[in-house]
Amino acid sequence: MSKALHLIKTNASNPKVWIVAGVTVAGIIVLAETSRRMRRKAIIIKREDFGAFLERFELIPFPQPPPPAAKLPLSGLTFAIKDIFDVKGYVTGFGNPDWRRTHEPADKTAVVVTALLKNGAKCVGKTVMDELAFGVTGENKHYGTPTNPNMESNVPGGSSSGSAVAVAAELVDFALGTDTIGCVRIPASFCGILGFRPSHGAVSTIGLLPNSQSLDAIGWFARDPSILHCVGHVLLQLKAVEPRRARRLVFADDLFQLSKVPKQKTVYVVSKAIEKLSGYQPPKHINFAQYVASNVPSLKGFCQQSTHLQNGISILKALSSVMVSLQRYEFKTNHEEWVKDVKPRLGAEISNHVLASINTTYGNVKNLYKVRTEMRAAVQSLLKDDGILVIPTIADAPLKLNSKKGYSTEFHDKAYALLSIASMSGGCQVSVPLGKHDDCPVSVSFVTYHGADKFLLDTVLDMYASLQDQVSIASNLAPLPDVNGNMDASELLKEKREMLHLRECSGIRLSVTIVKLLS
Repeated sequence: MSKALHLIKTNASNPKVWIVAGVTVAGIIVLAETSRRMRRKAIIIKREDFGAFLERFELIPFPQPPPPAAKLPLSGLTFAIKDIFDVKGYVTGFGNPDWRRTHEPADKTAVVVTALLKNGAKCVGKTVMDELAFGVTGENKHYGTPTNPNMESNVPGGSSSGSAVAVAAELVDFALGTDTIGCVRIPASFCGILGFRPSHGAVSTIGLLPNSQSLDAIGWFARDPSILHCVGHVLLQLKAVEPRRARRLVFADDLFQLSKVPKQKTVYVVSKAIEKLSGYQPPKHINFAQYVASNVPSLKGFCQQSTHLQNGISILKALSSVMVSLQRYEFKTNHEEWVKDVKPRLGAEISNHVLASINTTYGNVKNLYKVRTEMRAAVQSLLKDDGILVIPTIADAPLKLNSKKGYSTEFHDKAYALLSIASMSGGCQVSVPLGKHDDCPVSVSFVTYHGADKFLLDTVLDMYASLQDQVSIASNLAPLPDVNGNMDASELLKEKREMLHLRECSGIRLSVTIVKLLS
């Protein structure tokens, strides 16, 4: 028994002892509450930037030219950059402390960052990323995983995780990332924001650490389509005005079968959104995998007998395997010497990617590039100058944080099948948020041919408000049957109208019966 309790027991009748005991207990309670509040405050301080930033600094924009010059297009906007872009005087860390330790500060700032500063935007820091731009979860064992503002218990997606989180959490107006095999599109989808991957080579990569030059593209995130559009005009050096073109949406019905989200919240929403907009032709539907099988002949040599994907999609499994092989081959060419000399500490998933890249012997490199060339031609032939392919951005929900199992082979197969289309064709793609399903962000992607970046940016700006209106309407509708792609959006809508008509007719008949009884 403690001395305090013994004192109380032996002097129970003495009120002075009770006063002292009361003060002691109160003091303990106050200290405990103070400690709890301090811990809570520490948590808030730690998470006030959602773990998005690796380091904070300010790069001041170039001065506004005097009147009558027009206001700089990005004036007043803030942005963040992935830890893969050079900034003069700072070490580009590539998401890994051993890389940071073995490299010197950059002597120049990346061309893309300078372009944004020249156009009035202010850079406020570098963001966390998956190590060496590998990985799709957004987790980093050294710097921590940025918190997904839409789903705090789930991963934000990667590898441009910090940039996506900084935008989703409204810490900046837009942010730069890079996309090799989905590194902008995945986090954009998981965090419920806009993410744009431009045509390969359309934005200068000078001052960017390469992962795989044939696949790397500098992308950007935004919450507002007008900001996404404006940043695109600056980085792509687009003309302000072009003649308006008709648009033809092409739905890849077989790819929507991969997604667990009901088509009422994707295909139906997009179809309804364009009904009242001018310049849109009636949408078309296609089996995209069959089209690729017929138009990319070199893929036949990469097809496997077994696949985790649904029947008919195995050709896209082959396409994604070519994509991954190309990435690994070029990563090995770029960084094999550094990996072998430094032997960097890497997270388990990243280590697997790096070891697979370094230890593989590549005997069919020419065929990898041949598939890429044929894929670009096939997408151009399908979409011509007015077509936009509509697909799910990603098929599955984000993984829970700190999950020991990681993503399944089936997840990767479906994800890479979808992501390989733009990566291997070199075309541009934008991921657009469409609300939520089962508390998970939903998105669709619009993909078009190489060089049609302005066309795609203009389309998003034109459609976005109508899309969000339809998202609100769809969220209030009763669930419609989802029959594995055998019923298109117009048929679903017809069935819904018939159900409503039957209800109205039943109500009218009931009203007439009641009137007759009363009379």
